[in-house]
Amino acid sequence: MRLGLKDRIQTGVEYAASALLGGAVAFAVRAVAASSLPLNQAYPCAGGAAALAFFLCIRTLKKLSLKQQQLHVASFEPQDLCQFEPDDELLLGDDDRLVDELVLTDADRVGGTEPLVLDDILAEIGPDSRVVRLFDRKAMPTPGQLQSRINSHLNNGAGASLVQDASQALSEALAELRRSLR
Repeated sequence: MRLGLKDRIQTGVEYAASALLGGAVAFAVRAVAASSLPLNQAYPCAGGAAALAFFLCIRTLKKLSLKQQQLHVASFEPQDLCQFEPDDELLLGDDDRLVDELVLTDADRVGGTEPLVLDDILAEIGPDSRVVRLFDRKAMPTPGQLQSRINSHLNNGAGASLVQDASQALSEALAELRRSLR
């Protein structure tokens, strides 16, 4: 956003906020003054209070906006990048190595000196169990079973286009349901 446009928007917002405050002050002063003064005197009092509030608010906002810190970008000189010749090679050597090897010692052990042994074996899966055993040899179909499944799928796929349109039957069933509900 250009700087001039930003300043115009900010100035417009400041004037709008000041006008709202002035209007609120005018309403409050007229409501209070109408109870003790005649209306021909209450309206000028309200207008004077609104103008005073408007100008005080504008001056305050202008002083605050002048105190805002302006951020300046430091000037800098762009540096040229190093140019490499196509014949130059970048080789990584032993000096460029960060870590030779990660070796765990006894000091790195978290618990005691006993090794962690996982011996909780799931021997039997119940029929209603949510545990899935992948690549179970007993559950894997044989190549012949796979071939028969593929053939039956291909045969059923060819007949799928011959399936009749059931929309008429559905309409009749819905009509029957409506009649039974009445």
